[in-house]
Amino acid sequence: MVASKPCESNAAQPSPARRHVGDLIRNFRSRAGLTRQDVGDRLLISESLAGAYEGGERIPTTSFLKDADTVLDARGALKSCIPLMDDEKYPRTFVGWVRLEKIASSVSAYENMFFPGLLQTEEYIQALYEERVPQFAEAEIQKHVEARLERQAVLSRDPLPIVAYVIEESVLQRPIGGRTVLRNQMLHLLKCTQSMNHLMVQVMPTARNAHAGLNGPIKLLSAPDGRNWAYEDGQCGGTLISKPQQVNQLIDRFGMLRAQALTPWESAELIERMADQL
Repeated sequence: MVASKPCESNAAQPSPARRHVGDLIRNFRSRAGLTRQDVGDRLLISESLAGAYEGGERIPTTSFLKDADTVLDARGALKSCIPLMDDEKYPRTFVGWVRLEKIASSVSAYENMFFPGLLQTEEYIQALYEERVPQFAEAEIQKHVEARLERQAVLSRDPLPIVAYVIEESVLQRPIGGRTVLRNQMLHLLKCTQSMNHLMVQVMPTARNAHAGLNGPIKLLSAPDGRNWAYEDGQCGGTLISKPQQVNQLIDRFGMLRAQALTPWESAELIERMADQL
């Protein structure tokens, strides 16, 4: 998903929620007798970034809020702000999916326009948001890039989720950001599949007579409680789908897609060949 955000303008000033969390960080830092540089040194960030968090200019990451809660002895006050900051990072139609994704036992998707978000490189994400119409301001692009990269922690959390993707062959041919960006993206995807036993990627060849995904992208996940969810993208927003009948239809459709696509091993060989040609 590039930006399934409602078609509306973006405020340039920090929101009340960001100012509130920034004030909390500053107050707990002062109470602990620490400078911004002290916080930066302990949490492995720059002094300027620590200041940007306090001023509401940047949205604190989940990992920062968790670590800062401990370092500043906030006793859960900063960790409790994580959902609030999720609301700042993601479109309101997508934030529910992000929260489910963090705990999902399995995540799967069919993508027909670009590489799956959890496998995108920073330069590829940057290029996606730079090409958005209408254009984002630079600060808004940076916000979305950081949020997308933070979501990728799902791939390495404990317990590991089962992750399966089917991507169109045309995705491997679409030079978003240029040929170098595309090549690096394909090499990154290959590295992920080689190093993550819980990840499986398959390519749907263009030359297929049968295709179960002609209605568009599919996003699915299973929660630890056994419930299945889906997400549907739209031009001006998205929809979180919970109705079992609708979700089960998409699960069946995704199963057909996996059967029609190349095997993971054939897919890896194709991706490697196409990367070598760039």
